Amino acid sequence: MIEGMQLDFDTCYQALQAHDARFDGVFFVAVKSTKIYCRPICPVKVPMSKNCTFYSTAAAAEQAGYRPCLRCRPELAPGNAKVDAVGRLASIVAQHIEDGALTEGSVATLAEELGISERHLRRVIQSEYGVSPLELAQTSRLLQAKRLLTDTNLPITEVAFISGFSSVRRFNSVFHDTYNLSPSQLRKGRRQAAPDQDFVEYTLGYRPPFAWKSILQFLALRTAGGAELIDEDRYIRTVSTPKGKGWIEVFLTDPTKAAAANLVGINPKQTSSKSKRPAKHPKSKEYSVTVRISLSLARSMLPILRNVRQLFDLDANPAVIAKHLGLLAEPRPGLRVPGAFDNFELIVRAILGQQVSVKGATTLMTRYVTEYGEKVETPFAGLSRITPSAARIATVEPADLATKIGIPLKRAETIVAVAKSVANRTLVLDQITDAQVVIDKLQETPGIGPWTAQYVAMRALRWPDAFPHGDLGLRKAMKETNSVKLLAASESWRPWRAYAAMHLWHSLPAAAQGG
Repeated sequence: MIEGMQLDFDTCYQALQAHDARFDGVFFVAVKSTKIYCRPICPVKVPMSKNCTFYSTAAAAEQAGYRPCLRCRPELAPGNAKVDAVGRLASIVAQHIEDGALTEGSVATLAEELGISERHLRRVIQSEYGVSPLELAQTSRLLQAKRLLTDTNLPITEVAFISGFSSVRRFNSVFHDTYNLSPSQLRKGRRQAAPDQDFVEYTLGYRPPFAWKSILQFLALRTAGGAELIDEDRYIRTVSTPKGKGWIEVFLTDPTKAAAANLVGINPKQTSSKSKRPAKHPKSKEYSVTVRISLSLARSMLPILRNVRQLFDLDANPAVIAKHLGLLAEPRPGLRVPGAFDNFELIVRAILGQQVSVKGATTLMTRYVTEYGEKVETPFAGLSRITPSAARIATVEPADLATKIGIPLKRAETIVAVAKSVANRTLVLDQITDAQVVIDKLQETPGIGPWTAQYVAMRALRWPDAFPHGDLGLRKAMKETNSVKLLAASESWRPWRAYAAMHLWHSLPAAAQGG
C-alpha cells in the first residue's frame, strides 16, 4: 500500500465508483449488507455508501468479520504483503508474455529471467488467470492475428508467422478450434485495406468527454524533437522494439467509421462456420482513438497499444474525477493526465526540466535525441530519430553528455546513473511496481528530489494521486508561495491529485505551465 494514500471515506468511495485499477491493493471495501469485502476493481455493482467500510489491508477486513469476494479475489490484489505478491507477479509475467516472451523462448527461460522457479511461474498464472502460460500466450497470438486478418492485406501465411505461430497448419487449426471459423472466413466482408497501405490500423475506446486538443497541446510543448511531432490533430512518433523499428500515428476516430473499425471484436458464440451472415453489433455511439502502426512493428502490436493507452490516459473515468474535483475541473471537461509512451524517455525529460522552463527543457530534449538517438526512416518530415534506450545512455560518459547537450555535469551524471539503474533493472519504471517504492528509489539518486520523483510517478507510473507540490507553476496557479501549504491544500483532491495538477497547469498560460 502507498503510505501517502489516506483512507478518508469520501476519497475511497470516489475511487471505488471509478473501478480504477490503479487503486487495486491500496484499499479494500467491506459491504455490511453482504458481509463480503472486495477490491476496488470488483465488477459487481457499486454498493450504496451507507453499506461501505474501507480497510487498508485484507487482514483488517477479515478481522472485522468479512469474507473475501469470490469474484475479484482480494488475495490476489497487488501490494506489499507476501500473499499480495501473487497478483503483482502474475501481472509482470503476463506483460512479458504479451510482449512475445514465449514466441521464441520457453516458460523455463522466462522464469529464469524473472528470477523465479518455473513451477512458481506456472502456479501464479494459473491462480490469477485460470490458464497456463502457454494458453495465455496463445490467446495473445490469436488476438493479434484477428487484427491483422481484419485490418491488413497481409497474406494469411505471413499473418500466421508474424503472430507467433510455427506453421500455417497449426495456425488454421487453433484459429478454427477457438473461434469456430477459419482465417479466410474471418476476412470475408472485412474493411478492405488499401493495396499499398504500409500500416495496420486499430481503435482504442475511451470514456467521454475527452479533451483531445488539450492533451495534444500539453504534449506539443514537450516533444522530443526528431522522435515526436504533433501534426494538426495527430500525434506521431518513432518506436523501437526488440522486434522492429518504425512509427505510430494517433488521432481521434471518425464516429461514422468507428463501428466498421471495431468489427474485429467477433464473438465466436455469435458466428458459426455455416453462417454467411456476420454477427450483429449493437447500434451505439463509439468513442475511440485510431492508432496506425507501421507494418515493420506488426509483431509488437500489443505492447504498443498498451503504451498508447497509457500515454493518452484512455482508461480514466473523467465523469467521476470531475465530480470529485468540482469547480477546478469545470472549465476543462475531459482533461486527462498524459502518461509516457517510453518511461525512460520520460524520466530523462523530467531531469532535463529541473529548474528550467518547459520550452528550455524541450530544446535540451531535442539535442539529446539528435546526439544519441538512432536514425530511422519514416514517411514524416522531421521524424527521423528514435529516443535513446537506457542501455545506450548507460555507456555514455557524463562529461560527454553535458557538453553535447549543454547541461551541468551534475545533471548529466544523474541521467547516466538512472540509465544504469534502469538498464540493470535495479530501478523498474512500470505500473506494476509500488509507486512509493519507485519514488523512494528515485530520490536515492543524487540530483533527483521530490518534484522529479512525483512527476515521474504522475506520468510514467500513472499514479493518480501523485502531486509535485514543489512545482512553480502549481504555486502560481494556487497563488501560494509556500509548497508545504500547497501540499496541505491538495488534500481535498485526493485520490485524484495528479488530475488536479493538470487542471492547475492548464489554468495558466502555456509558458508558465510546469512539467
